[in-house]
Amino acid sequence: MSEVKKIATRDSYGAALVELAKDHPDVVVLDADLAAATKTGVFKKAYPDRHFDCGIAESNMMATAAGMAAMGLVPFASSFAMFAAGRAFEQVRNSIGYPHLNVKIGATHGGISVGEAGASHQCCEDFALMRSIPGMTVLCPADDVEAKAASRLPMSTKAPSTCASAAWPCQCSMMKLPSSSRSARANSSPRAAMWPSSPPAWK
Repeated sequence: MSEVKKIATRDSYGAALVELAKDHPDVVVLDADLAAATKTGVFKKAYPDRHFDCGIAESNMMATAAGMAAMGLVPFASSFAMFAAGRAFEQVRNSIGYPHLNVKIGATHGGISVGEAGASHQCCEDFALMRSIPGMTVLCPADDVEAKAASRLPMSTKAPSTCASAAWPCQCSMMKLPSSSRSARANSSPRAAMWPSSPPAWK
């Protein structure tokens, strides 16, 4: 049996964004002063003119992402699950979900995986909040391989989506992730499953 290589899902998210940007000049990345933690810093280094640090203002970041999507860009807005799904919920719901804008949300540090940051950073409501938005697709990769695939998959649709990693990126609909080699940890992960929601009829 080969050794399992443990790579954080957020590392794969950052790497996938860099790869996506090579083939998609319309991809831009936004973060809320968390590029080091969400690993969008690697994108910033590769494409500084396509990376936007919105500061500690997640609601503004989501509104900015909505505006960029309305202009034809494909924004990936990245933050901790608590702030992407919690603090910015109204903007995600009204500015992204309601008009069905093509915004991708990469949320990291979901659940209770951020122990030392305390309860204020622990989000256990992220899935419930995002799945309550009609047309929003939610993906939860269980390991680094799935995180990379889940970061690419939303490019195949113009629907709003969110992707969550265990430490949160986005899409739960009728679409299925490509089959991947999974780590031993992934098979037993309580967040490994995908739950379907009801997306609108996309054209």
